[in-house]
Amino acid sequence: MKPLPAPSPTSVRITGDHYQWLIAWTGCLTLLRENAIHTANPVVSVGVEADDAGNLDDVVLLRRTPPHTYAQVKYTVSSTTPVNEDYLTKPSPTGGPSILKKITTTWRTLTAEGTDADLAIITNRAPDPNDPLIAVRDARTQLLLPKAAQGTARAETGKARTRWAKNAGLSESELHDLLSRLRFDLSRELQHVHEQLQLLMAVCGLRNDTHAVDEGANWVAQQVRDGHRTLTLDMVKTAVESLALRTGPAYAILSIATLKPDPIAAEADHTINWIDRFETDSAYTKRRPLAPATWAQLQDDIEAAPARLPGRTNISVSGSLRLAPAFLTGTAFRMVTGADLAVLQRGDLWSTRDTYDTECDPAVKEYDIGQGEDLAVGINVTVKEQHFSQDVLEYLEGQNIPASRLLILTPPAGPKDRSVLDSPAANALAVGVRDALRRPSHATSRIHLFLACPMGLALLLGHRWNRLRPTVVYEDVSTAQVYEPAFFIQA
Repeated sequence: MKPLPAPSPTSVRITGDHYQWLIAWTGCLTLLRENAIHTANPVVSVGVEADDAGNLDDVVLLRRTPPHTYAQVKYTVSSTTPVNEDYLTKPSPTGGPSILKKITTTWRTLTAEGTDADLAIITNRAPDPNDPLIAVRDARTQLLLPKAAQGTARAETGKARTRWAKNAGLSESELHDLLSRLRFDLSRELQHVHEQLQLLMAVCGLRNDTHAVDEGANWVAQQVRDGHRTLTLDMVKTAVESLALRTGPAYAILSIATLKPDPIAAEADHTINWIDRFETDSAYTKRRPLAPATWAQLQDDIEAAPARLPGRTNISVSGSLRLAPAFLTGTAFRMVTGADLAVLQRGDLWSTRDTYDTECDPAVKEYDIGQGEDLAVGINVTVKEQHFSQDVLEYLEGQNIPASRLLILTPPAGPKDRSVLDSPAANALAVGVRDALRRPSHATSRIHLFLACPMGLALLLGHRWNRLRPTVVYEDVSTAQVYEPAFFIQA
């Protein structure tokens, strides 16, 4: 790909506006979803260049009760200026107040009558890793606290706090209050915003292709051109219908991240963040909890999730998780509880609501083990058959698992990449696998389950894991013995 020419001032301005409209469309999706799933304190309207919001007026989310969210949206085509003290405290190009001073003035106005406010800077600028305060930003909350408040007045963080407070016209105590509310949503590249919107549109029950994302942003732009600074729920609903975006119901979001950050964790109704509690720094090699964290603790967190989503029957699972946690999540929201689950798989939403013509009866191969009365089961959709079977057999024999036999279940045409292409096919196979195991499991006290399949299929299978025996689920941990037990699931 050849380098692009330097952008013109008009190009920069148009791109910056489009970036703001995308962020505003994100707010519209929050408005739509939170009201559809009856969140306790939903967004009731979205302001764009709102009145009475100072320089935090670019996108405003007004909730039924405060705190409301006030965001400044800044886009740049250059990576030469990161977010740091100099960027935040230098005067404007015309000699006016700094960004930090403007935010302080707005914060004081918004909270003058004792009303709290959530403040945010949203930008594609990166954080400066050498800045004493910005470098200690918590990526989970996007706040500089608590680490920015640590250190004596002589420490680098303490000296920086003094300079920030002086620039903003605040005492250090007041600066602490401001930083407890001011989120630094940084490195939000245009492509990242697009991808996040595709995820959000999917869980809102809308078309989520790139064209649909742009249609939403263009609708926001048209409202601004028409003079509408407040976008209401009825306006967004009308836009969804006129643009033919609706495809299904809106979902509550359960974010479970064990491998890498979830791009829509901030929008989730409940979040389980285990990224730092899994081994290694690479998302590609994280396979099991890092001591002292345990599989049992992760199971407790996942099984507690339904109580965190009271009254929610449509749940979308977002984030990054391996097969055993995905299966466990499915069992935590089993079909008998009345819940419907969905998860994004290869860009498509796989949902337990999706119908199919006939169930898919798996091919079954049996191996004699003769080490006990339990039943071992391997579900292989993606791995070369002899490799998967050999790994499972060697593990069962090497660990002396008390199984009488091993059943290997595969799609009728055998395991191969992309053998399950969509949600109806995944649901049909999940039902077929469950039904194929019910009779063989009657005479056993326990099932030992090994999985090699798409993550979405593991979730859908766990959702339908009823009228079966108590189950030990194993995870591929890529060690010499390949597997280790992860979770024990009651019948």
